[in-house]
Amino acid sequence: MIAAMKACLFPNAAAVLVAAMALGPFAVPDSPAQTLADALEKAWAVHPQAGAWDDRAAAAQARADLAARATPGPAELSVSSLDDRFDRDRGKREWELELAVPLWLPGQKAAHGDHARAAIEELAARQGALRWRIAGELRAAWWALASARSALALASRRAASARMLESEVLRRYEAGDLSRVDANLARDERIAAEAGLVQAETALLGAEGAYRALTGNDAPASLAEESIAAPPETAERHPQLHALAATARAARARLAVVDTSRRAAPELAFRVVRERGEFAEPWGTALGVKLTIPLSSGARVRQVDASARADAAQADGEMARTRLQAKLEEQRARSELDAAERQLEMARERRAVTEDNHRLAEKSFALGETALFALLRARGLAFEAEAFLDRQRIARAAARSRLNQALGAMP
Repeated sequence: MIAAMKACLFPNAAAVLVAAMALGPFAVPDSPAQTLADALEKAWAVHPQAGAWDDRAAAAQARADLAARATPGPAELSVSSLDDRFDRDRGKREWELELAVPLWLPGQKAAHGDHARAAIEELAARQGALRWRIAGELRAAWWALASARSALALASRRAASARMLESEVLRRYEAGDLSRVDANLARDERIAAEAGLVQAETALLGAEGAYRALTGNDAPASLAEESIAAPPETAERHPQLHALAATARAARARLAVVDTSRRAAPELAFRVVRERGEFAEPWGTALGVKLTIPLSSGARVRQVDASARADAAQADGEMARTRLQAKLEEQRARSELDAAERQLEMARERRAVTEDNHRLAEKSFALGETALFALLRARGLAFEAEAFLDRQRIARAAARSRLNQALGAMP
């Protein structure tokens, strides 16, 4: 826009400004293209918890393998010896070999299997919820970067235009067509524009640093908008709600384990005894079976049971609360997107008005009909309207991303 306005006054610089206009709010030259989905994968790869997820998955699978065993624990083998002659082999001697195997309590094996499967599902759901939270951080950094680029592109165009305006005003001042006040006004405009450019460059460096810290990579060249995702079929498809639902199921499965484990596992032992009375007597062999049934500890059972019930109740409460919060977040995101759409339309109308006024002010100033102050005012309003339009374009794109985030949609 500004390039076309300046072409009539400063034809030698028009091509430069047209080239600058190619740097829109979503692009930087000579950088590799990248999507939000690609950026999410990179952000996940450098996240501190990503490296430990395989170990957590292995631990959950090991629990499932234990629950699938025929016994709740490994067998134990013990060997004992009894002798009434410590220093020589002349008296009574006895050797005993015992193999003890723990046994599942009624319903305990099935409860442990259900809990192991619920724990695996919970781990996968928690991973999805974590990726969803990282996606929210990435979306915010993505559009903060787009905003910083847009501000820098506009500041660059404004600074270039201010330099050309100052050059033209100084030429006419030296020719006696303009006053020294006009020359000072043009110089002040150029200094202010260059100061704004420095500020925009600093802001862009900060936005690029934030993106790099999140993904471990330089910012991509193209920051494309997201399309609005379809609402989830059920509320539990939302990653955060899905994780809470999985946590609630795991808590109830743990409660079932507690209900079937009110005492320690019984133990079945097989015994083989070899003994003799005196040195000259032959060895004899005896076989035996031993069943050990631990008694229940009321206090311990109540403690574990109460803890499991508290976990289940907390998970259900958090599920209900988060479901309501997710609905409110979706409503707010839709409202923000609607407001962004309307403001974008207003920004387009405002830019058209200020562009026309700027063009008329330039022609009038070139003909000597108006003062420089009027041109600077029209010029400032035109740049302000263009900046507002760029901000609203990014605001709409960011609102779409926030709506997708509220819907639980991944990039």
